[in-house]
Amino acid sequence: MEHEIEIKLNQLLLDNKMTYQELANKTGLSIRTISELVNNKIERIPKKAICKIADALEIKDIREIIDFKNESK
Repeated sequence: MEHEIEIKLNQLLLDNKMTYQELANKTGLSIRTISELVNNKIERIPKKAICKIADALEIKDIREIIDFKNESK
C-alpha cells in the first residue's frame, strides 16, 4: 500500500475564514505557493513554508496541516 500525503491547508483557511492573500501577508509566502499547497499541486513541501503557516495559524501539531490521505475503501 502506497501512502499519499495530503496538505490540509484549504480546510484550515476555511476554518480560519482567511483568504490566500491574508495568509500570504501573515507568512511572507507568495500567493502562488499557497495556491499550490491548497490544491496539493506541490511535489516538494518546503519545511519553512509549513513552519510559517503553523506560526500564522497558531498550530501546534503538524498533522493539522499535513497528513496521510485517508484511504476510504
